[in-house]
Amino acid sequence: MTAPAHRSWLRRLWSISTGRFGLIVVLVVVVTAAVSLIWTPFDPRQVDVPGRWTTPGWPHVLGTDASGRDILSLIMAGARTTVLVAVGAGVIATVIGIALAALGALTARWVRESVAVLVDVLIAFPVLLIAMMISSVWGGSLAVVIWSVGIGFGVNIARVTRPELRRVLHSDFVLAGRAAGLTPLQNLAIHLLPNVAPVFIVQLSWAMAVAVLAEAGLSYLGFGAPVTEPSWGLLLAELQSYITIHPLSVVWPGLAITVTVLGLNLLGDGLREATDPTLARPGGTARNARSHVPEVVA
Repeated sequence: MTAPAHRSWLRRLWSISTGRFGLIVVLVVVVTAAVSLIWTPFDPRQVDVPGRWTTPGWPHVLGTDASGRDILSLIMAGARTTVLVAVGAGVIATVIGIALAALGALTARWVRESVAVLVDVLIAFPVLLIAMMISSVWGGSLAVVIWSVGIGFGVNIARVTRPELRRVLHSDFVLAGRAAGLTPLQNLAIHLLPNVAPVFIVQLSWAMAVAVLAEAGLSYLGFGAPVTEPSWGLLLAELQSYITIHPLSVVWPGLAITVTVLGLNLLGDGLREATDPTLARPGGTARNARSHVPEVVA
């Protein structure tokens, strides 16, 4: 994509209120995670028993927990885990989804049908159930969460992207590229993937949002991040025992999870409208109607 094209869809994304909100939220989370690598108001692991349950104020902006740890520092450090899980699961889901979609769209009929059956079987298992099953066997860790969500949503991406690839495969510009001597992989990279990007982007944003929820949920249940790693789910699990005494302390990690998941979903919707020419007017505003529904091609 050329620089002017980049600026064009970025302007369209910024003109969409949901896309603008999602972009701001994701940037804030990423910047917070980066800053926490070199600075937090207090050491997230520092225990200060005399200073426990400090009310929000200065210097503990969000207060402290039962061990006297600064909640703001814990949330900043937990953003690192959130970004790591979201990006890791997104990369794995992308690789698996594109590979399965390509096999299901560009190969011989018997291979396509076999891939379709495999995807239908795998998609019957919920992502979180897969993560819990793997965690019960291999133990709780961030790697288990990343791979579980990546595999689970890679199958979802393949199921949605495959019919779109099949539809674009019969377009004139793809046939022209084939006549010009492009290999199937070159056609896939140059013509097919850019034209299914809007559908793919939405699925990828959902995968990253589910990865954040899965990490928080599994950590809350003790199957996710180890206790030595900062995690919003772990923090929520530790604070929920005191919800009747210090209800405000539970709000902060819960709010961080909710806003991050919402931001990822809205960013995906905004990117779809900004990059799909069928959903945007020349001025950059999204059309009021007409949703993009993938066409099913055998």
